[in-house]
Amino acid sequence: MVTVDCADPRQMAAFWCAALGVRVDQDWGEYLVLTPAREGGVRLGFQQVPEERAGKNRLHLDLAATDRDGEVARLVGLGAAKLAEHEVPGLTWTVLTDPEGNQFCVGEPH
Repeated sequence: MVTVDCADPRQMAAFWCAALGVRVDQDWGEYLVLTPAREGGVRLGFQQVPEERAGKNRLHLDLAATDRDGEVARLVGLGAAKLAEHEVPGLTWTVLTDPEGNQFCVGEPH
């Protein structure tokens, strides 16, 4: 499981449930756990912490989509913000932030 420290676990869980097409599996108020996106997949947890996020997160999620532009538009519609586009030979990806400013990427499957 990957746990994200955040100020508002419910807001974060709502965004990531919509983004990944999953649901909240366990809710303890200040700590929520989502169902995995697929059997045997990684679960996401959101844990309320008192301190503010400082700087770029050291760990981020990389999502894959066959229609990267469409997926980026969908995620922006859910509350993500687009930061940058990157390309190296054979790989293109978009950097976004979730509602609390944590960065994640959407690339094409490789």
